Amino acid sequence: MVRTQIQLTEQQAGELKRMARQRNVSVSSLIRDGVDQILRFQGEISWEERKRRALAMMGKYHSGRTDISERHDDYLVEIYGDYKK
Repeated sequence: MVRTQIQLTEQQAGELKRMARQRNVSVSSLIRDGVDQILRFQGEISWEERKRRALAMMGKYHSGRTDISERHDDYLVEIYGDYKK
């Protein structure tokens, strides 16, 4: 491993410490996981590829509901709760 030094805001450091305690891992481990994610997704997908993937999914799954276009927000609140900050 290579030792490095970074600067975090007080809020970032506090949140990382809280998450590390909660997950029973080190802050360093969380940071390495974050860096791995950045490296894994560094090759950003082009707009054309995103559009192609989205269009390929259209009509692939059926919920049995006929009012999704009008009530999509209601259904999301049912699933995920009413998120307000």
